[in-house]
Amino acid sequence: QVQLVESGGGLVQAGGSLRLSCAASGSTFSINIMGWYRQAPGKLRALVARITRSGETNYADSVKGRFTISRDNAKNTVYLEMNSLKLEDTAVYYCEAVVLLKSYWGQGTQVTVSS
Repeated sequence: QVQLVESGGGLVQAGGSLRLSCAASGSTFSINIMGWYRQAPGKLRALVARITRSGETNYADSVKGRFTISRDNAKNTVYLEMNSLKLEDTAVYYCEAVVLLKSYWGQGTQVTVSS
């Protein structure tokens, strides 16, 4: 079992920056992939970025060049640095941890970008 706790969400003006953190606990040695997803009102949950234990990353096209995912394996924590935020980045952001083929999810943190 893996437990995830996100932090760092909030209200920010368009063009601003936020940094999300997600701390994992439990069977953290078994985590391979960690990532961030987001879900806007009326939309499906969608991938934002993912990172493997070895540091390989992939991003949604909509955030490439603006968001950076990183990971501290010693702290069992994944980060999402979000720059040049846009109104359409407003969503609940969820942390994911993948163990074998099973995904674990955090409770979500709200990010609201205002004009």
